[in-house]
Amino acid sequence: MSDTPTTPTSNHSGTWDPGQYLRHAGNRSRPFYDLVARIPPLPGGDTPRVTDLGCGPGNLTASLLDRWPAARITGVDSSAEMLTAAEHLAGPTARSGSLHLTQADIATWTPDAPHDLILSNAALQWVPDHWTLFPAWVAGLRPGGVLALQMPGNFTSPSHTLLFDVANRPHWRRRLAHATGPTDRVLTPEQYLRRLSALGCDVDVWETTYLHVLQGDNPVLDWVRGTALRPVLDALPDPADQQAFLEEYGELLRAAYPPEPFGTVLPFRRVFAVAVRRADT
Repeated sequence: MSDTPTTPTSNHSGTWDPGQYLRHAGNRSRPFYDLVARIPPLPGGDTPRVTDLGCGPGNLTASLLDRWPAARITGVDSSAEMLTAAEHLAGPTARSGSLHLTQADIATWTPDAPHDLILSNAALQWVPDHWTLFPAWVAGLRPGGVLALQMPGNFTSPSHTLLFDVANRPHWRRRLAHATGPTDRVLTPEQYLRRLSALGCDVDVWETTYLHVLQGDNPVLDWVRGTALRPVLDALPDPADQQAFLEEYGELLRAAYPPEPFGTVLPFRRVFAVAVRRADT
């Protein structure tokens, strides 16, 4: 195994595999629908302007048209692979709505016109200091417009702490020093409440721990391959190195998440915020 250090080229280093990500689409989509269910009526009426930041393969972005059939929706993602997977969903709809796709970095995106809804689901954990972007996003909302956010808050769970522990072992440390990232990229619910309230919003913040029941052999390993493991495997281009890492990490996951007669339980904490811009701001 080479001991050459690897440095990612961006905060979203490496490539995304839409197929791997969608292997657990049912469980991954539930927080999105829980978030959307808490969004109040939008000021744009039947034709709201909506942007989904971190739209991924687009399946959830397109579902927004079920609630707002005539909405003008833009899906933004930095991954060319994800946007290619979403292409078949883009275009006009039968009820005068539309879905457009744009490749861009969330960290540099700003609204180009007044928005009724800016939404980001399970993406901001990849953006360091993403809360510094909130003032520009709230300023881009119409009065009564909504900023709706959902972020994983499970960085102290075994699925992540064991990943960090293995990556920090002497034979991996130099090459993976930049691949696991910090563990404090998501704030507490109270911090989101205070920051968004200070921007002139009425804010609803909550957290939920889902108990996902997964099937298969070592299914938690399969789950994290679609997300947290991605930059680690990208930093190990040799398939033999990837397999060696997966065996070390997978053995620990199997012990931390043992199978039960009905499946393997993965507790997964998520943080939500729905901020409505007040008319007097």
